[in-house]
Amino acid sequence: MSGRTILVTGGAGYVGSHCCKAFARAGWNVVTFDNLSRGHAEAVKWGPLIVGDILDASALDQAFARHRPDLIGHFAAFAYVEESVEQPEIYYRNNSIGSFTLLDRMRAAGVSKLIFSSTCATYGVPEQVPIDEDHRQWPINPYGWSKLMVERMLADYAVAHGLDSVALRYFNAAGCDTEGEIGECHEPETHAIPLAIAGALSREQPFTVFGSDFDTRDGSAVRDYIHVGDLAAAHVLAGEWIMDRRGFHPFNLGTGQGTTVLEIARAVARICEAEHPPRIGPRRAGDPPMLIADAAKARRELGWKPAISDIDTIVRTALAWHRLSAAGAAL
Repeated sequence: MSGRTILVTGGAGYVGSHCCKAFARAGWNVVTFDNLSRGHAEAVKWGPLIVGDILDASALDQAFARHRPDLIGHFAAFAYVEESVEQPEIYYRNNSIGSFTLLDRMRAAGVSKLIFSSTCATYGVPEQVPIDEDHRQWPINPYGWSKLMVERMLADYAVAHGLDSVALRYFNAAGCDTEGEIGECHEPETHAIPLAIAGALSREQPFTVFGSDFDTRDGSAVRDYIHVGDLAAAHVLAGEWIMDRRGFHPFNLGTGQGTTVLEIARAVARICEAEHPPRIGPRRAGDPPMLIADAAKARRELGWKPAISDIDTIVRTALAWHRLSAAGAAL
């Protein structure tokens, strides 16, 4: 058992809450720090919740002084690509300046270990697939740039200030807690699998496949879907790993297997046992035809391997959460 304390910014959100559960199961004391603008207080079940904003230096100082964390898990970010194009200022303010404020207050408090929730969006349009950590990083939207700026800060702070960190670059986070305690709830929902489930179960919310003319096996885009439970397990391994390491270390998190959007729609229809065919829409600007991770580094150095990221498990856990949420809303 660890006995150490992790303070999780954005721990009331989708990936953050799943990671809080995984750290608690591994014996860590978990403290969630979240402004609840996009997270949910009911998802905080494994330790105290501090309602605060990462742009608020005083709130961070108080949290560090009270809980004296050994490690920071940093998930507090806006993550809608289209919104970032329309309102880049809120992405640079929250994701980039907020992260700077967090690092500044970590230094003041003497906290020197951090796990950063990063993204494959820092790579932009891939030059080769699968994508490894040495692939050129050149984002195509403000969301990706706001995350890459934080990675650059982390690399520089490691050299200048001895602040050691891991950046975990997710591919497509999907699925929900296998025990049904927490799940996915975004407003608006932009992830393919919950949208496909809603479309399969209701004619009122048809699922749209953006693009059917990509150079892929069925014409729809290929993505690397990774179960959020596997992501959470990787964070625990990375947290234990960085406690004994120095420097800045990026890792891809994905399965190395690609699934087309139309294959997702078919899997959802089969598992839901209800089919309303998806609509075919035009490609979205900047959508790469294929994003697949090379996660060999995470396997080699962290000892991490996805265990529950087959598409059927991802869809079944997402569907179970969808039905549980719908039943709760009907009460």
